[in-house]
Order: sequence, then structure tokens, then C-alpha cells
Amino acid sequence: MDTPLETLRQKYVLLAPALNERSRRLWAVTEALALGHGGIATVEQATGIARSTISRGIKELNTDRALEAAPIRRPGGGRKRAIDVDATLLADLDALVEPTTSGAPDAPLRRRVEEPAQVDGGVAGLGTRRQPPTRR
Repeated sequence: MDTPLETLRQKYVLLAPALNERSRRLWAVTEALALGHGGIATVEQATGIARSTISRGIKELNTDRALEAAPIRRPGGGRKRAIDVDATLLADLDALVEPTTSGAPDAPLRRRVEEPAQVDGGVAGLGTRRQPPTRR
């Protein structure tokens, strides 16, 4: 027979891929509260979710707006868009790629003849700082 710890671990392994930060936290809270005394420690041990995360979830669940649909992250979170950080980036890229493209210049899609590494080298030569995930 499975112990509560093993049962929780199995549930979490099955659900984890479908959970976002908030739903993971709320799921952990409901499991901890259902277990009663020692529930937070059991959920922490079974899932690896920090005790502070579970405690934050309990506070969230006790508020009036706990289960309202809400954004997962606050507005403005995450990395700024490259064109917001460097206002000249779009014009620089256009000037860099223009000689090696085919198709109508005003078309939404133009075909680039250069390799991505060549474009990266050209962007670096323009003094633009680019992080690898920017180009996809």
C-alpha cells in the first residue's frame, strides 16, 4: 500500500507538466491542507516545492481573490524586447541584411541569403549586444 508521501509524489509527477507557477502552488496548498498536521512538510518532501512557496500559497488561498483568473506574472516581468532596448536595432538589421535579400522590399517576408552566423557577426560589428535567445 502506498504511503501518503508516495501517493503525493505520483500525483505530482503526473500533474507537473501541466501546471504553471500559480496552479502548482495552489495544488500544493490544497494537498497540504488535506493532509492536516504535517501536511506542508509532507508536500515539501514529496514534491520538492519549498515550504515558503506553500506558505505563500496558503496566504494567497485565504484572500478573497484567491481563485480568480489572474496573470501568472506581474506586468513588465521578464526580459525587455531587443528593439525596446536598442531603438536602432531594426534599422541596423535591415541595412545589414538588405544587400543579401531577395523579394520585394516592402513584402512582409523576405528571403535572407546569408547564414545566421554571418548576420550575428554583422550585428556584433554594429556594436549591438545580442544574447543567443534573441534570434529564433
